[in-house]
Amino acid sequence: MPSTDSEQSSESSPLTGSAGSAAVSDGSRRTPAHLFGRYLVAPARRVIGLDATAPGGGVATLHGDEREAPGLDSAETVQLRNIRRFGAAGTVLMAIGALGAGAQPVLQNPIAGVRFLSLPSRMATSALTVTMTGTVLVVLAWLLLGRFALGRTRSGNVPRRLTRSQMDRTLMLWILPLCVAPPMFSRDVYSYLAQSEITARGLDPYEVGPQTALGADNVLTRTVPNIWRETPAPYGPLFLWVGRGITYLTGENIVAGIFLHRLLALVGVALIVWALPRLARRCGVASVTALWLGAANPLVLFHLVAGIHNEALMIGLMLAGTELALRAIEHTGTMRKADIAFLVGGAGLIALSSTVKIPSLIALGFVGMALSRRWGGTLKSVVCAALLLGSIAVIVQVAVSLGSGLGFGWIHTLGTAGVVRSWMSIPTILGLGTGFVGVLLGLGDHTTAVLSLTRPIAAVVAGVIVVRMLIAVLRGRLHPVGALGVALGAVVLLFPVVQPWYLLWAVIPLAAWATTPSFRRPAIAFSSLVSVILMPNGSEYLPFQIVQAAVMTIVAIAVLYLLTRKRMPWPTRTGPPARDRGAEEYAESS
Repeated sequence: MPSTDSEQSSESSPLTGSAGSAAVSDGSRRTPAHLFGRYLVAPARRVIGLDATAPGGGVATLHGDEREAPGLDSAETVQLRNIRRFGAAGTVLMAIGALGAGAQPVLQNPIAGVRFLSLPSRMATSALTVTMTGTVLVVLAWLLLGRFALGRTRSGNVPRRLTRSQMDRTLMLWILPLCVAPPMFSRDVYSYLAQSEITARGLDPYEVGPQTALGADNVLTRTVPNIWRETPAPYGPLFLWVGRGITYLTGENIVAGIFLHRLLALVGVALIVWALPRLARRCGVASVTALWLGAANPLVLFHLVAGIHNEALMIGLMLAGTELALRAIEHTGTMRKADIAFLVGGAGLIALSSTVKIPSLIALGFVGMALSRRWGGTLKSVVCAALLLGSIAVIVQVAVSLGSGLGFGWIHTLGTAGVVRSWMSIPTILGLGTGFVGVLLGLGDHTTAVLSLTRPIAAVVAGVIVVRMLIAVLRGRLHPVGALGVALGAVVLLFPVVQPWYLLWAVIPLAAWATTPSFRRPAIAFSSLVSVILMPNGSEYLPFQIVQAAVMTIVAIAVLYLLTRKRMPWPTRTGPPARDRGAEEYAESS
């Protein structure tokens, strides 16, 4: 598949025929057909992308081919080792601080009463300071690592990057301390444990919440956040099926359950690490750069590993399935038996990921459009690809739903999370802002009424963007991986609820395709900002505790900077600025 929009502007749509047939006029008569074509059909075609865009325009400008680069020299390798230790020190501090500032269970806390280990829990502000300091250290180490992942070209020489093995060792070193730390930044894992226990008891987790099914005094119910105690499970049957198996092994032992759920999240992260560089090479992007922005992203470390979110499994299965399917589709020549196996297996993995969380099923549409383009890009090929991949998805989802014994109740609970009003969601923040202004003007609080308008409108806009990306893949203007990332980004930002880790749905696929500063700089900045502003206990602290911890964190970071300024590649302003820097040449500012 081509990775940029190389199609000619004169191309007609395989779905509707000639681009201008609906709007043809003899110039003298305003017939109803002419008016219909001019004012309805033509704008609709432009909106959904049926009309060809200029070469190099639109979303395709986010991509540029990136060369692989030679490894680091000896001085840079020493700096890399210092960066690796700097980040590892940060994750160790986070693990220590989480003993007091993490999302500790209400009951069965293994450190409660232990003289030394329970010390952080008795010093809340100090524990928060240690955790925040560790968090900032990891983010700074990640940014510094970016200088060697993106490539350095200030001198005008060929850019040098760290090797894949160096990236893997760095990532593993940063992950290990978080694997043994208490949960951080979220208490969702306790909901996983309670819903898995409901499933293990033979009850329907899509009908009853933890408090109704297990009782208010149950050890698992007590650890579930209050907002989720009465709500049914919003997750797919595969995740709860695996959770039931975990419950069979651990019973109501919270610590053992957390450990096994984290192991499941690590399986998802491993799938991401496996698939991401392969997708990047398929798109003409440096593999270590994609791994740095995608897999080594602090949002992955903090929320998929430390926070134990099931997004890890969903994204991992989705990316692995996409890689296998594209391996078959992009293979030149006649499809062999191995290619057919890759296609069916990849589609099956994507469908399997949707039984963890449903949004990943979007990836199957982009695989289908790529397959349709291989078959000629006609309406018939689109229908055939849709029937083939749709059949695989239905078979997998039905098999998992029936095999798990959970049925299809999960389809009716997909909107459970909508009760949360998230400031990161565009339609939600618009509704909240409008309601706030109404209160200030004395018009009353109309937030709920406004949300009932903004959220459906946002859903329609997201749907239009997804359709536009699908058509771009069909017509060869975008690579399926890039179009998938853009579509998931639209779905996330226009979703009624956006959690920080939801951003990874889009950031990780786009890390394998989008190379220009117009994507990478905002992605880096937003990932860094969101990573340091969330509280490690998954809830809130008193304002004075946050202020004290923030001040001490700044002091600690300043001291560390002074101690390491000669050993670490901290940014400097010496030397003339680089000129005519390309897509890969802005790493000096990272």
